[in-house]
Amino acid sequence: MIVREARPEDLETIVDFQVNMALETENIALDPDTVHLGVKAVFTAPAKGKYYIAEKAGKVIASLLTTFEWSDWRNGTVIWLQSVYVMPGHRGQGVYKGMYRHIQEKVERDNRLKGIRLYAEKTNVTARKVYEKLGMTSEHYLLYEWLKD
Repeated sequence: MIVREARPEDLETIVDFQVNMALETENIALDPDTVHLGVKAVFTAPAKGKYYIAEKAGKVIASLLTTFEWSDWRNGTVIWLQSVYVMPGHRGQGVYKGMYRHIQEKVERDNRLKGIRLYAEKTNVTARKVYEKLGMTSEHYLLYEWLKD
């Protein structure tokens, strides 16, 4: 398996992954056209984030999005992992772990990067166990949000 930055030709695969992920994890049917525009926006405006994909035998099997949070406390950037999706037939085989380690190594090599954060749906116990197994903790902060419909 290789982990690499996504390229524009990966756009449709990432859109499919996001639509599938929302349905699987939150039972939300996303509008594919809206998701297409959202994914495309990341490729056209890199300050919004960066997608990474995992490939096995030349086939894209997973993706995730990194976004950036400025931390004045740390005088650096914290990487947020979002939109994580691993194809069902490849789950439980260390795919996410490989992607996480790829990002973690980038953070360790760059003094401007200070850490990694993510949020998980409270009911997604499987994902939460994976994150904890990789050494992430949920004890520090609670996430609050307001989203308009």
